[in-house]
Amino acid sequence: MMSDPDQERVERYEALRAELADLDDAALKERFWQLCEQVMTPVVDLARTHTTPSIERSVLLRMGIDSVTTHAVLRLSRRDGMDLRDAATRIAEDPKALDGLFDGSPPPPAMAPTESEEGVPA
Repeated sequence: MMSDPDQERVERYEALRAELADLDDAALKERFWQLCEQVMTPVVDLARTHTTPSIERSVLLRMGIDSVTTHAVLRLSRRDGMDLRDAATRIAEDPKALDGLFDGSPPPPAMAPTESEEGVPA
């Protein structure tokens, strides 16, 4: 005999199975992508607000940008208030975008520390 929580789980499964049984392949695919977006939205929001220069450089490296250029992309992004992809594209299309980035002036200020970084020495 099934316990009460197991019975509830089986009933939920059967109800969901009945809902999905009526969907064709296109509708199932659409439902899949809706659920993916629903699951990933909080992850993407968290990634936008909880990042560090180190994480940003790591992402750029995985995008195929060499390690020396990642520093320029990060500085340009901060200086001009653009996202990393736009900064990388700008440098690729116009090398003059690098002018003044490394002229001895301090780098643009970093983003405000996130909750996970507060109290951690830089």
